[in-house]
Amino acid sequence: MSPRLRLVLLSFLMLFVELALIRWLGSNVVYLSFFSNFVLLGSFLGIGVGFIRARSPRDLTKWIPVALAFFVGFILIARVSVDRAGDDLIYFGELSPTGLPAWLMLPVIFLAVTGVMALIGEAVGRQFVAFEPLEAYRLDIGGSLLGILGFSALSLLWAPPVVWGIVTAILILVLFSHARRMLSVVALVGLVLMLGRESMVPEFSWSPYYKIATVEVDRVASYHITVNGIPHQDITPVADVRDDPDSIYLQPYERAGDKSAGDVLIIGAGNGTDVALALSEDVGSVDAVEIDPRLLQIGSELHPDRPYQDPRVTAHVADGREFLESTERTYDLILFALPDSLTLVAGQGALRLESYLFTIEAMEAARDRLKPDGVFAMYNYYREPWLIQRLAATLERAYGRPPCVDSVGGVGQLAMLTVGRTEGLVDCTGGAEIATAGASVATDNYPFLYLRSPGLPPVYLLTIALIVGASLALVRRVGGPLRGMSRFVDLFFMGAAFLLLETKAVVQFALLFGTTWIVNSLVFAGVLLSVLLAVEVARRVPNLPRTLLYGVLFASLLVAFLVPPGALLGLGPVPRFVAATALWFTPIFAANLIFAERFRRTDAAHLAFGANLLGAMVGGVLEYLSLVIGFQLLVVVVAILYLGAFVTGRDVPLSLPALTRLGRAS
Repeated sequence: MSPRLRLVLLSFLMLFVELALIRWLGSNVVYLSFFSNFVLLGSFLGIGVGFIRARSPRDLTKWIPVALAFFVGFILIARVSVDRAGDDLIYFGELSPTGLPAWLMLPVIFLAVTGVMALIGEAVGRQFVAFEPLEAYRLDIGGSLLGILGFSALSLLWAPPVVWGIVTAILILVLFSHARRMLSVVALVGLVLMLGRESMVPEFSWSPYYKIATVEVDRVASYHITVNGIPHQDITPVADVRDDPDSIYLQPYERAGDKSAGDVLIIGAGNGTDVALALSEDVGSVDAVEIDPRLLQIGSELHPDRPYQDPRVTAHVADGREFLESTERTYDLILFALPDSLTLVAGQGALRLESYLFTIEAMEAARDRLKPDGVFAMYNYYREPWLIQRLAATLERAYGRPPCVDSVGGVGQLAMLTVGRTEGLVDCTGGAEIATAGASVATDNYPFLYLRSPGLPPVYLLTIALIVGASLALVRRVGGPLRGMSRFVDLFFMGAAFLLLETKAVVQFALLFGTTWIVNSLVFAGVLLSVLLAVEVARRVPNLPRTLLYGVLFASLLVAFLVPPGALLGLGPVPRFVAATALWFTPIFAANLIFAERFRRTDAAHLAFGANLLGAMVGGVLEYLSLVIGFQLLVVVVAILYLGAFVTGRDVPLSLPALTRLGRAS
């Protein structure tokens, strides 16, 4: 195998395994459905440590198969199904956890991911140093792009983890001669068999977002659906819903009367029970929007009322907020049918798939899609009274009047909120009264519906402290005394800034185009393409003025800060994409040009990289500042960090691996 092809395949393997770990660990350890960037940070640190070890005489890459197999086995034994993490931050309802507690499980997983990825990173680093830096970097980025495309293709096909394991095992066998020794072969076979056993369970299926379990319960044609180990939906016949005296699911139709019997939009259509209920009310048409294609398929195959086979129904696999912004139709009834994703946008520490659906801007978008006599309704299992107060306050601000509230088990449990676009459309007789005075609302800038007040919950603080401590210890152990990195302070600032810059780009595109897995993958691929383009420009136009590059960076950051998060939503899809790309990839490109100029010369690459790595870890932690200040002010934090890099910058070049890992932070 040629050295160039080997480096491309090693880079492919590294990013592929990183993405697979993020997806697979989140499906088996429920904490990671809401702390997914802990796996990302562990991968980042591990790969960095591996690069630092690239010139070490002791080659540890022979342990890659064993480490992967051991880690997978441990997770399958110690998996965690459900959890509740306190009153400050709500994840889901009152359920008891299984397995180790979050404060122990998260640091263990972080360290284990770091160890596994350090071994793979070392293999890439050893091949990396055999090339001239820019050539190595180009090959590495090419392999990384292939890794994103490969994993995205498997996501498109709903491939189960055993396929990910087979791809990984084949690559390891091809790339490492020591992998064909007995111990390594046994480890790889064990890895595939463990993932195969999980993947072949008849009840399990895999969508681009979840591990879905569909279990038949109680009676014929009734099923219970869990996602990533969390109870999520029930497939229930319409007759059973109507026979339930405590049911609130028909309240929007009863309170609105014949005003809701026309065109209906259901966001969070899931398996189709809400669609079937709408059809039973003899509505004219139903647009059923669901972000997960597998949940739609399950409903189409298993729901006893066959709602998705009805000619009045049009199913849309789409993000709910993006659908509201892009559709030109208006409706007699819009229903948010428990659109609770139970997971985060991949690689982002605080944004859930449905976060942009509950903001005041989203409620106003839904209002604008109603006919003059249209009705809006939403329901969920609201564990805390303050949460339903917040949503009631949001609707009151959007519609000018408080909603009707119907609940089961008292306010704070299963509740339906209903409001008409104009006064008098909805009869609220018998509904609960909710005090909304003083209740805050979620916004596109601060879309954290389930966080009661700005701040960091204790579980975040504890796990972040452990991660930072482990990072410092590992970098010092591998890279040497930290004081030796003092002349690379500017690289520290650059590392922190770029992680935050990438985070802001991810959440911005999620708002503009939906929080779907394909949008997320395209943004990360775009970041890598931007890095590659910056390297090509730096190769052809060397020695660009440092002041000019920073000037372009700060100017682009200022423009990005001045443009409100949702300002581009009114544009059509094509101009919106062009404007968003110009807005967010201009600073990313400028930042990478600065890196490209900086890494040309170095007299201590391992120390330069260690300083940059510490900065990147700090940037990953600073991402959680969004829970305090919102997303838009992260741009100010990015600018401050780059200002620190500019002020402290010297003509000490940055080691190439640092830029490589920052470019692949996705």
